[in-house]
Parts: sequence; C-alpha cells; structure tokens
Amino acid sequence: MAFTLKTVDSLAVFTPNGIKAGIAGGDAYPYLKDHLGWWYDWSPNPSKPGRPIAVPMLWGGGTADAIDAARLVQFKNLKSVPRYVLGYEEPDCAPGSGSAGMSVAAGADKWEALIAPMKRRGALIGSPSMCKQADETWLKDFRTKIRTQWDFTAIHINKNNLDGVKKDIDHYWNTYGKPIWVTEFACVNDHNTFTPCTDQGEINTFIAQVVPYFESHPHVYAYAYSNGLGLGNVWPLTRNGALSPSGNAYRDAINRYH
Repeated sequence: MAFTLKTVDSLAVFTPNGIKAGIAGGDAYPYLKDHLGWWYDWSPNPSKPGRPIAVPMLWGGGTADAIDAARLVQFKNLKSVPRYVLGYEEPDCAPGSGSAGMSVAAGADKWEALIAPMKRRGALIGSPSMCKQADETWLKDFRTKIRTQWDFTAIHINKNNLDGVKKDIDHYWNTYGKPIWVTEFACVNDHNTFTPCTDQGEINTFIAQVVPYFESHPHVYAYAYSNGLGLGNVWPLTRNGALSPSGNAYRDAINRYH
C-alpha cells in the first residue's frame, strides 16, 4: 500500500511533542516524564502533571468485564477532543487477561459511533491494536467494514529479538501503509507460548537494540514500553516503588534521544 501523506510537516504531527518515546501504564511516569513525549494507561481519561501528552483510549465495547463497561461510559462522557485517540485493546483475542475480545461487527459499530466523531472534530485516531501481531486477520476485516479510516496504525510487539520486531513492523507498514505507533512493546518469547523474558541481560540487550531501531525507523512515529499484564517480574518498569533495573535500562536508552 502506498504511503499517501504528502509532506514532512504533515508527518510531524504523528509524533507527540516531537518525542517518540512513551510508556503504556503510569506507574513509572514520575521517573521517566522528562524523557517522554506521551503516555497512556488504557483509560479514556489519563491524567498526570507534566509535559508528556496523555492519550485516551476506547479500550473495548463495554462487555469484557466491569472495568471495560466503566471505561465505555467514561469515553462517552468525554467533553473535549483529544489530540490523539487510541482504538480497542486486542479485540482479536478472547476477552480477559488484558484483551477486549470483540467481533469485527461490534467493533465497527462502536468505532463509527464513538471514535469517528472524534476524527471529524480534529483528533488523530489510532487503529485497534492486535493481540496476534503479524498473524492478525481481525484488522484486515475491520478495515473493510468501517467508513472512517484510522490515521495511524497502533500495534503491539511481543518479541525477544530484533528480527521479530522488524517482521511485525514490516507487516503493518506493508499491509496498511500508515504511520505506526508501537503502543506496547515487551521482551517476550512468543514462539509457542507467551513467555516473558526473565534474564536481565537479555532484557537490557533487547531494550538497547529496539529503542534505536524505533527512533531511526521512518515509519515508526511513537513507541511505548509496556507495563501491561502477564509480563513477569523482571520486565516491569518499577519495583518496590522505584525504577527497576529494566526501568533504568529504558530510561538510559531514551535519554540518548530526549
């Protein structure tokens, strides 16, 4: 698919505050905020003091659990138009364990009812983010069912090597041809099962490789270290109320750029 945005100036709006680096989850925010352009916490109304842009999200269709239902109500009650809005969280996997679990039809219906109006009022909207990464099919079908197309493709990358990261980026660029936001990345061996990395050296190497790759990649406009569910006890950014060794590795990596 050809890339249709026409000027360098038009592309700059896809990088919040001109800084690609972000975080998914807010617990490490106080320690990293001076190096971040943006952040989100999977809610419709993230809020913390500081310059990084808080990006709201319509997590799901309100049917996965009570939190999903509450978030749907909160999204409907948003009064102002955010600069950026993220679509659904992993609607292509069964609900629970951090995935929204929605049919394409239900997703398209709520997209046009709730997210499309944000775009008409000036927001840049991100696609639903897939659980199945480069093996996804949900988003391909979803694209044909909606009238209002997204502005940038939000993706998740759970890999433990740079070649796997490159495969995911290439898939989404070659398939959709839109600016990419990596809204969650984590060190995970996903070859047969979802197994988070536990070796600190492996994690440090992974961070040291992927951050420069994202920073230099012409199609990646934002990326966020994931502090989501199921990532073990070594990968998370914080431990006992302070930055973990992994958090320090991420801060050191993004500090070279911001």
